[in-house]
Amino acid sequence: MNLLKITIFLLIFNLTYSQNNSRETVPQFENCKDKSFEETENCFYATIQNTIFKEFKMPNEVASSSYKGTIYALFEVDTLGNFKINYIDTPFESLRTETQRIFENLPKVTPSKYANRAIVSKFTLKIEIPLVQPETTVQKNNSTITANSGTKKLTELEAIPYYTFENPQFKNNGNIIFTHQNYTLFDGNLNQIGSNNHTASKPYSYAEVAKYYDFEAEQKKLNFKTNSWLSRKLWNENLAQIQGDGYWFTLNPVIDLRMGKDTESSNSTFVNTRGIKVEGALGEQLTFTTSLFESQGRFANYYNKYAESIKPTGGNPATIPGIGIAKKFKEDAYDFPLAEASLKYTPSKFINLQLGYGRNFIGDGYRSLFHSDGTSPYPFLKINTTFWKIKYTNTYMWLKDSQAEATTDGTYGSKYMASHYLSWNVSNRLNLGFFESVIWTNTNNRAFDFNFVNPLIFYRTVEFGSSSKTGNAVLGLAAKYKITNQINAYSQFLIDEFSVGDVKANNKSWKNKFGYQFGIKYNKAFNINNLYLQVEYNQVRPYVYSHSKAITNYGHHNQNMGHNWGANFHEFIGIARYTKNRYFAEMKLIYGKKGFDFNTTSDTFNYGGNIYLDYDENRPFDTNAITAQGNKTTIMIADFQAGYLVNPATNLKLFGTVLLRNFDPATITATTQKSNTTWFSLGIRSDVFNWYFDY
Repeated sequence: MNLLKITIFLLIFNLTYSQNNSRETVPQFENCKDKSFEETENCFYATIQNTIFKEFKMPNEVASSSYKGTIYALFEVDTLGNFKINYIDTPFESLRTETQRIFENLPKVTPSKYANRAIVSKFTLKIEIPLVQPETTVQKNNSTITANSGTKKLTELEAIPYYTFENPQFKNNGNIIFTHQNYTLFDGNLNQIGSNNHTASKPYSYAEVAKYYDFEAEQKKLNFKTNSWLSRKLWNENLAQIQGDGYWFTLNPVIDLRMGKDTESSNSTFVNTRGIKVEGALGEQLTFTTSLFESQGRFANYYNKYAESIKPTGGNPATIPGIGIAKKFKEDAYDFPLAEASLKYTPSKFINLQLGYGRNFIGDGYRSLFHSDGTSPYPFLKINTTFWKIKYTNTYMWLKDSQAEATTDGTYGSKYMASHYLSWNVSNRLNLGFFESVIWTNTNNRAFDFNFVNPLIFYRTVEFGSSSKTGNAVLGLAAKYKITNQINAYSQFLIDEFSVGDVKANNKSWKNKFGYQFGIKYNKAFNINNLYLQVEYNQVRPYVYSHSKAITNYGHHNQNMGHNWGANFHEFIGIARYTKNRYFAEMKLIYGKKGFDFNTTSDTFNYGGNIYLDYDENRPFDTNAITAQGNKTTIMIADFQAGYLVNPATNLKLFGTVLLRNFDPATITATTQKSNTTWFSLGIRSDVFNWYFDY
C-alpha cells in the first residue's frame, strides 16, 4: 500500500512538473519578475507599449504632415534576451529609424522558455500615429492581447508576419529572365573547368547559377545608398516586394518606350509597351511568374515588311517575330499584346516540373539550330531531371499553324511538339548533348500522341510506327569544350533527313538535310573584366525544317522553332559586350547569304529556304543542291547598343541603338527587294526577353 501511495504521488508530481515546464513563457523584463504567468505576459506587453509612448520622438516631417497611420514592426527576442527588429512597415524612413532606435535601447530581458530551455520568440507590434495611450497593439500567435484587461480579439489580418525582403529569389528554383546580355554576366562563372553544370537548356534557375555566381553580392555592388522610399524603388528595388513566413512575391511594371528613325521611311519608329510582371514562391518547392504586356509599335521598313510576310490568314496584318499576331493600329502601325506565365514545382533536388506559356532555348550560342526563342510564346510542359553528370530535359509543346492551308472555320491548325535533350559532362572540359524532337498534327484524329509522353522513348521509332509521313522528326548532337577557364568552344549538328546512299554518291542530294554550328566564347577577354567576345558560324542546308505536309513544318505561327532565318543559308556572327558598373555596350556584326525563291512567272520553284512549303513540290532539282541556292542574297547587319542600367532588380535600362542593314539580292523581284537601312532608336526598356531585329 505504501508503495502504491508513493507511486501515485510521484506520478501526480511528474505530470504537474511536466505541464508547468511544457508551458511557453514570454520574455521577462526586470520589473515583471516574480509575477504569475498571466501577469508576466501582460507586464511584458505593457512595458513595451509604455516605453514606446514615453520615449518615441515624433520626427518633424511626420508631425508637420499631420500623418495618421500605423507602424507595423516585426521583432523577436533571441535566446540571450536581445531584441532584434526583423521588419518595419511604414511610409516614412524617419519613423522606421525612430522605431529601430527604441528597440536598440530596450534592456536585455530573460528570454522565452519552453521546457526550461531558452527559445526565440517572435512578435508583431502595432504603433498608432499619432501616439495614443497604449491599450491593445502587441500581437502574438494571430491574436491581439489587451495589456490592461487581458481580453483578446481576432486580428488575423493585422497579425500576418512580414519580414525584411532579403531577395529570396536569388536562392530558389525560379527562372532567371533569359536575355543574351543578361546571361553574359555569369557565363564565365558557369564555364569554369571542372564545374558540373549544364548550360545549354535555358532559362536557368537561380539555384543552378547561385553555386557559381553571388547574385546578392553583385547587386549590392550596383545599389545606390539612399534612404528615400521613392529613390530606392527607382534605383534599387522592386516596386512592391513582400516576404512572409515561407513565401514571397514581387510586383513590377514593365515598360518599353522607344522612339527612332529609319532612313528608308519618312515615318518615325516607336514602341509603346505597358505591362506588369509578378513573380514569387510558396515554400521552397513552388515558384511562379506571370507577365502581361500591351504594346503598339511601328518599326523600320524592312522589319515591318518581314512581319507582314509572315502574317496569319484571316485578315490580321502581321505577326511580330517573337511576340505574336498583331492587329492594325492607326494607319501604319501595329497593336501586339503579349502574355507569359510559368508555374514551377521542384519536389526533389533531382527533378523539377514546369508548366508554362512562353519560350525555351537549347544551345550555348547566340543562335540555336535545335530550339530557339525567336517565336511567339506557346503552352508547354517541361521536365528537368538532373543527377550525376547528367541533365535530361523533356519538353512537350502545343503549337499553332496560322497558314491558310491549316485554317478551318477561322481556327488555326493545332500541332504538337515533343523534344528530348540529354546533356552529359563527359569530363572536366567536355560536354556532349543529344537532341531529338518531333512535330505531328491531328492526322486521323491522332491529337496529342501519348506515345511521346514516356521520356525514355526514342521518338524516331514512334514516328515510323505511325508512318513517317505523319510527323517531322529531327536529331541533333551538340558539344562544348572548355579550352581554358575563359575560352570555350561549342557546336551543334542537326539532322532532319540524311540519306547514306546519297552521301556516298557525293551528289549533293536535296535529301541530305542538315545544319551545323561552330562558335567560341571568350570571357574576361584579354584579362579585361566584364569584356565578352563571341564568334559563331551557322549553316543550314535547303529544305531543313520543312516537311512533306506543310502543317508539320518546324514552325509556330509562321516562325521557325529552330534558327530564326529558316533554312538555305550560312551566317557568320561576331559579338562584343562590355559592362562597367551600371553602364553597358554591345556590338554585333552579322554577315550571311540566304537563298530565296524567285516567285516569278518564269521561276516558281521551291529552292528550300521557305520552311512552310511542301518539299515534295516544285523542287528545281534533286541533286547538286547547295546552300544559298535560288535568289542568293547577301545580308549584312551591324547593331550597336549602349546604355545605362536604371534598376538592377527590374532590369530597367536606358539605351540607344544604331542598326545598319544591307540586304542585297542577286535578282530583284516583287518579294525580294534591295534594302539599305540605318535605324536609330532611343528609349527605356524593361529588358525581360530577347527581341531579335536581325532578319
